Amino acid sequence: MTADAPADDDRTILYYDGACPLCRAEVAHYANLDTGGNLSLVDVSQSDAALPESLEVADAKARFHVRSAEGDLLSGAPAFAEVWRQVPGWRLAGRVAQWPGVMALLELAYRGFLRLRPGIVRVFAATRRKRKL
Repeated sequence: MTADAPADDDRTILYYDGACPLCRAEVAHYANLDTGGNLSLVDVSQSDAALPESLEVADAKARFHVRSAEGDLLSGAPAFAEVWRQVPGWRLAGRVAQWPGVMALLELAYRGFLRLRPGIVRVFAATRRKRKL
């Protein structure tokens, strides 16, 4: 996974926290499915990560962000839906997310997840450590 994406990259740019084991696993999943090379990955935990002017590192670590191929900076559920539209196996979910009312429900669920995220990350990291033993 790359730590940097050129400013003129016309692919969907996914900004992720490479210091978060859950985030790394999720992004690796999308990257493995991205057989068409539609995603460019930027690890915001790297000091040289190229971020748009409107995105601070702390915000990029706190919430999922992507820059669409059209140049729109998306956050939360709309960002996930944009990624889903780009990768095989998730495209249907990306289309369903566009149905009336679905994006609002996805955003509500994502905000709930964010409250639970610290605990989920701890459990995820502990589970991964046990598997490696």
